[in-house]
Amino acid sequence: MNQTISVLVVDDSAFMRKLIINFLEEDPAITVAGFARNGEDALKKAKKLRPDVITLDVEMPILNGLDALKQIMDEIPTPVVMLSSLTEHGTNQTMEAMENGAVDFVAKPSGTISLDLHKIKDELLQKVHSASRVSVSKLKYKPVEKKKKEIQAEMPAEALAGIIHKKASNFQQAKWNFNNPKLICIGTSTGGPRALQEVLSHFPADIKAPILVVQHMPAGFTKSLAARLNQLCEISVKEAEDGEIIKQGVAYIAPGGFHLNVRRIGTSLAIHLSEAPPRSGHRPSVDVMLESVSEIPNYDKICVIMTGMGSDGAKGLVKLKENGNSRAIAESQNTCIVFGMPKAAIGTNLVDDVEDLGQIAYSVMKYMP
Repeated sequence: MNQTISVLVVDDSAFMRKLIINFLEEDPAITVAGFARNGEDALKKAKKLRPDVITLDVEMPILNGLDALKQIMDEIPTPVVMLSSLTEHGTNQTMEAMENGAVDFVAKPSGTISLDLHKIKDELLQKVHSASRVSVSKLKYKPVEKKKKEIQAEMPAEALAGIIHKKASNFQQAKWNFNNPKLICIGTSTGGPRALQEVLSHFPADIKAPILVVQHMPAGFTKSLAARLNQLCEISVKEAEDGEIIKQGVAYIAPGGFHLNVRRIGTSLAIHLSEAPPRSGHRPSVDVMLESVSEIPNYDKICVIMTGMGSDGAKGLVKLKENGNSRAIAESQNTCIVFGMPKAAIGTNLVDDVEDLGQIAYSVMKYMP
């Protein structure tokens, strides 16, 4: 018989702790090792109980969830699933938690004390299972915030030119034209906020393409994610708005709860947001975005599939490759928090480059004018 997943439940509300513990204990594959009332208590219990996974409330007295997370990752690295409220403060803290090593998060449906917590029971169980399979060594990685000059110093212009020259014959055989307009499409899920920071922060402000991003995330959190990334990147990062014309040097993140499509308006391309049914449980869906983009003629597409559970993006990649010129990059298993989506993309045999996270931005730039 397989060993059960031991979980430490951390929440300052006795009512919420009881609900969470009851949900977890309904799953025969999960054992609740104990509970803690605040972050300080959580750190002590984590050291004593050595759980496989910790569920951690964001807003708590004495030591809040964010500060507790930082200490846990420093002193006893453990996969953590955050429980967050949908307030602006809660969503901002959750984004910071993702940067600091949390595997994933679950949004409480109606605030700090959610009487309807049963709505997220299945999601909580699924994310605890997923977190239990994550390599702790990957959780400790944190993107380094760098200025443009520092990034350029890491890879001198002649080195980048050397890569382009080395690849040029391959592009020619595949009829890759550096002068054609480009669209960059990125899909990611579990572990995505940190992965997006690493990639987008290495794009130059004058990158000659719009960037479309689907990150699996509920409504309310994508706006905080975009705002956080916009502070850290040379390019502009924003939550996509229905009807807006897309521009080079801007990353558009699909809002939680909406599919991101692209439509031609005259000579320009515009965002079209849709509340069509979820695809494979996801809205936004990477497949939907890639299928939409595949129908846009006269643009070459660069598709990036990064860390995430499931297979979203694989079907869309097939459509993308069937229509016009495109290149596909998948994150390697070496750096993925969850090697689901990239593995499925690689399984199509249509991926051109498999790269560690730190090399993905450079790999994209090899295809740019």
